[in-house]
Amino acid sequence: MKHFLKETDFTPQEAADIFARAAEFKQQRGRSLARPLAGQTWAMIFSKSSTRTRVSFEVGIHELGGNPLFLNKVDIQLGRGESVEDTARVLSRFVHGIVVRTHAHAEVERLAAAGTVPVINGLTDLLHPCQIYADAFTLAERWAAPGADRFAALRGRKLAFLGDTACNVANSWILGANFFGMQIALAGPPGFEPGAEIRALLAREGRAGAAPFNFTHDAHEAVRGADVVYTDVWVSMGKEQEERERLAKLAPYTVSAKVFADAKPDAFFMHCLPAHPGEEVAQAVLDNPRSIIFDQAENRLHVQKAILAALAAARG
Repeated sequence: MKHFLKETDFTPQEAADIFARAAEFKQQRGRSLARPLAGQTWAMIFSKSSTRTRVSFEVGIHELGGNPLFLNKVDIQLGRGESVEDTARVLSRFVHGIVVRTHAHAEVERLAAAGTVPVINGLTDLLHPCQIYADAFTLAERWAAPGADRFAALRGRKLAFLGDTACNVANSWILGANFFGMQIALAGPPGFEPGAEIRALLAREGRAGAAPFNFTHDAHEAVRGADVVYTDVWVSMGKEQEERERLAKLAPYTVSAKVFADAKPDAFFMHCLPAHPGEEVAQAVLDNPRSIIFDQAENRLHVQKAILAALAAARG
């Protein structure tokens, strides 16, 4: 059974095929579409609030001919103590696939291991692979020559990530950059560096021995020569009680116009949204013509449709 729990669950060729299919879906939207999920129902188990992930998956499943079934974790028996394994076994008798957005990454791994339908990681505290595939596709749209391999266009490019470099999006970009053949430099204060979980995952993936990332406490050093500058919110869901302390420590890592200017002259700015202007990024950077944050958001739909179609085809 094929699942998408982390960036490396697809081979490079499969990822290139997903990029190509996403481009087709984007071009064809609003016209007659392929319906590879016709007659299928996909469960969406969400333990965290969401705008982009929920809407893009619901719309995507619908546009592919399927029926999205939204399940708030607190409204099903999983929220009352039923095991993840029993939930997976039961849902596998009813639905054709599961999208899950939750806290512990182990939960999506347990769902995938116990069930008999494809599982997609819609976000965990460790990783956000759908976001990174959509981000990479968004960059490849700009860097690939017409008709060229979009996946190949990423190789050798540098991404700089500033702020909380221990967050799930940073973790996913570390893993994703290595998968896509990109360089990644991260900058944050002491205590916010990439953690043990992502380092262990890199080791398991066989990617720990080739300097998989550079980390520094100097934001300007990380951004220098970057093709893209990326940041995420400083107070993620579940961290609200630490807000004052986090904002104080992370303040030197705001992506200001001055910091952004240290990147290449044609560098792009990216943010997975929602953004908090004046905290992790200045409003002037969000408004910069090289800010591509809303293209990222739109491409969640097209890339996730390609992922759904790929998993449905692999299931047969």
